[in-house]
Amino acid sequence: MNLEIKKKIDLAAGRNEPELVLKNAKIVNVFSHEIIQGDVAINEGKIVGIGEYKSENEIDMEGKYIAPGLIDGHVHIESSMVAPPQFARTVVPRGTTTIIADPHEIANVLGMEGIRYMIDTSEGLPMNIFFMLPSCVPATSFEHSGAILGADKLEELINHDRVLGLGELMDYPSVIAGNEDTIQKIEIAKNKIIDGHGPDISGKNLNAYVIAGVETEHECSTVEEMINRLRLGMYILIREGSAARNLETLIRAVNQENSRRCLFCTDDKHPEDILEKGHIDYNVRLAVKNGVDPITAIQMGTINAAECYGLKNIGAIAPGYDADIIVFDNLKEFNILEVFKKGQKVAEDQKALFEVKEIDNSNVVDTVRIKEISKEDLELSITSDVVNVIRLLPHSLVTEKVVRKVENENGKFKYHKNLDILKMAVIERHNATCNIGLGLVEDFKLKGGAIASTIAHDSHNIIVIGDNDEDMLAAINEVSRVGGGITICSGGKPVKTLPLPIAGLISKNSMEDVDSELKEMLNIAYNQLGVSEKIDPFMTLAFLALPVIPDIKVTDKGLFDVTKFDFIDISVQN
Repeated sequence: MNLEIKKKIDLAAGRNEPELVLKNAKIVNVFSHEIIQGDVAINEGKIVGIGEYKSENEIDMEGKYIAPGLIDGHVHIESSMVAPPQFARTVVPRGTTTIIADPHEIANVLGMEGIRYMIDTSEGLPMNIFFMLPSCVPATSFEHSGAILGADKLEELINHDRVLGLGELMDYPSVIAGNEDTIQKIEIAKNKIIDGHGPDISGKNLNAYVIAGVETEHECSTVEEMINRLRLGMYILIREGSAARNLETLIRAVNQENSRRCLFCTDDKHPEDILEKGHIDYNVRLAVKNGVDPITAIQMGTINAAECYGLKNIGAIAPGYDADIIVFDNLKEFNILEVFKKGQKVAEDQKALFEVKEIDNSNVVDTVRIKEISKEDLELSITSDVVNVIRLLPHSLVTEKVVRKVENENGKFKYHKNLDILKMAVIERHNATCNIGLGLVEDFKLKGGAIASTIAHDSHNIIVIGDNDEDMLAAINEVSRVGGGITICSGGKPVKTLPLPIAGLISKNSMEDVDSELKEMLNIAYNQLGVSEKIDPFMTLAFLALPVIPDIKVTDKGLFDVTKFDFIDISVQN
């Protein structure tokens, strides 16, 4: 006889008492879509029964609501600018007990070493951290990253017990074309999940993308895109991050018939938004505010994600499931009061009840490698005074290609104070190749300085924007000096710098510390340099090098037209 099974049966049947009982709770049942009044019996981290139970250790819920711990279906931890332990310390008190992380950012800097760092430092935390292996390192062949990960490399980790599959296939033209290297990556993940990243794909191309094995999509920005993908059997991850906020648009398409194919994710979310608004709990609140039934919203934040990613025994309050439980006040405000992970209380009143350890970062620092750069290297040659310009759109990753007239001085672009057109540069920083791509940007509205960062999706080269070469050069030198980070320079010297020494992406400090530094820098950007308040200058700048999101971007190889999927000249010939 299997004594372990017999023990569970006796506990569930009430013949033996469990280790813990949560009494008098309003239980959100994500299977039957109802609220059940009762007790939850917990033993050895598992729920063993729902109903009426007794134990020497009982906690009276006093009629409060309880639900499964929340799940983020797709997140880049690196975008929080903190290491996995600090990330857990921040989001667990907000109700998130499971995340599916894509370490795409650090992999583009450090390859397999970066992925292993994320896996190793997320061990032993009171949060489930699963991983999708980055499929596009580099994101495209149109930029230089710090690593190249082929199928042979990814195969080393594909069978790790916390690796769920292949991360977002953002090089969707290669998928649709049946590129051999891409197919090899798909092949190693054939028995696992494959995430999508295919904005604007439609018709037969969308069919080709899905039949290749892609099962999820988090890049929908319109209801039409969402419905087209639902019809083909895809799961839709409704994203509410910092730069990309799609929930209020897409939630209109969620209904009783399709809601179980929809889940939530944050993708990229900055410290301020997490600390002030929340994490997946914010997605739930916002969905309810926009008319979604509260239990449906909770399903989208729990069981839907678990089923999508094949996570057994996670995402529900039912016998045999992990006792990952959140306690909250009401179905509208959804304020998280307490969090239990495998039956242990790990957070209360928005504060973590656990400590995080110092971690060894020695293998993932000193990643900024550039040769000496001069002002001449930043000069932008133009053959016409009519040029292609990147126009920013408010609160969006998408940019617009526009044609503008600028000042041409001896064949070089010259900044004009009455024109809101700034020069931008992307400098390869992994192998000191001195590759520099240049472009022009409208609607950033910066004056009297420069901003530089080693966060530049997805290859994370140095990216800098400014109205004069002196400050741009000072900013490049400053982020190099500190081993990576974000800096604001004015008057030829640094005004404020946030060091991000781990891969040039991540701080060694807490999220609160990072947030405090960023707020000071945002104040400088908005109030001293006049940056447009319709954008987050650091997040916006970080995505201006990403050549897979329309319309026009800059990589270290030059100005890139995403719709043509090729480089274009800055100058427009008449």
